[in-house]
Order: sequence, then C-alpha cells, then structure tokens
Amino acid sequence: LKTLTVLQKTVDLLANRGIEIDLSRLPDNDKPTYELLSRGDTVGVFQFESAGMQDSLRKLRPDCLEDLIALGALYRPGPMDNIPAYIACKHGKQKPDYLHPMLEEVLKETYGVIIYQEQVQKIAQVMSGYTLGAADLLRRAMGKKIKAEMDAQREQFVSGAKERGVDEKQSSGIFDLVAKFAGYGFNKSHAAAYAVIAYQTAYLKANYPVDFMA
Repeated sequence: LKTLTVLQKTVDLLANRGIEIDLSRLPDNDKPTYELLSRGDTVGVFQFESAGMQDSLRKLRPDCLEDLIALGALYRPGPMDNIPAYIACKHGKQKPDYLHPMLEEVLKETYGVIIYQEQVQKIAQVMSGYTLGAADLLRRAMGKKIKAEMDAQREQFVSGAKERGVDEKQSSGIFDLVAKFAGYGFNKSHAAAYAVIAYQTAYLKANYPVDFMA
C-alpha cells in the first residue's frame, strides 16, 4: 500500500507539470527501466531493494517482465538455489534441462527451472493426464508432504505417464523432482502482480527520478 501511494503521488506531481502518465498503459519494453534494473539501482523499487536482490539483478540483466516475475518468485529460501541456473541458461552458458521433451512447452519460459505452482499443475496435466482439479489436489498434497497422500499421487502420476508412453522409472524420478520444487513453489499470478508494481516503480525512477524520489 505504501508503494501504491508513492506511485500515485509521483503521477500527481507529474500531472502538476503537465505530464500525463497512465500506469496501466506503460510500455513494457522501456530501455531506461531495464538498464536501471540491470545496474541494480533499485533503492525505492518495490521488491528489488535488498543488496542480494540488487546483486541478482546485475547478474541476470533482465529485459522482460517474465524475468522480474521469475526473480521475485525465486528470491526466497529454498528456490534461491536455482537463481544461478536460471541466469546461466538465460545467457546461454548452460543448456536448460526440460526433464522430458513433453515438458519443454511448460518449462521453456523459466529455462527448465520449476518455479511456479501453476507449472507443477501443468506438468501433471501434460505428462499424466490429470484434470486441472486433480492437478490442484496434487499441488496441495506436495505442499503438505503427507506420505499416504504422496504415495497415492505417485501411483496416479506414474500410471498416467505410462499411458502416454513414459517409462515408469523416468516418470517416478520426475515426480520426485516436481515434489521437491512444489514444496516451495510460488504462485505465478501473485509473483506477476508484484512484478508489475516493481516495473512501475522502476519505470518512474528511471524516467522521472526527481518526481519519484520526491
């Protein structure tokens, strides 16, 4: 709420100078904004102020909203370990591991790193034929880590994958990997909303620094 107030006050200060800004219609590819983020010049930028986050931004050199969504979701205990892999794949220093050709479509935007709860659900849907409702139950079971529930889910996942021609050993290994990520997976819709506000603050700081800092 504090950040939304800062955004509105900046827009009001700009309006006083005859500059009209509609935050809901900002260009999403603004060069000065991504340059500011890539320098880690992010004091006052929502979600991206900490020293560790500034360091990650300098290494990542984000150039699209998807990068900000991913970094916001990754920068927490647990998933943080995957930030180097995301960065290395983005800059072509490492090849993404999609676990199975079937899953490339699901994991392409995050370079093979499972970041979002929605990806966990989509993997179950694509690989094992889960309905979206059943995939949500799988996500919840993985979050709670109740052994009996997990055993039942593993059986369903492996048998569904087998029907789609995936080797049982391989699908069981993928289930384990997905379960590991699901334990701390972030909700993409939440991360996206945060990233939009982060981008808006970065845009104003990059393009109208005096009004923004005031």
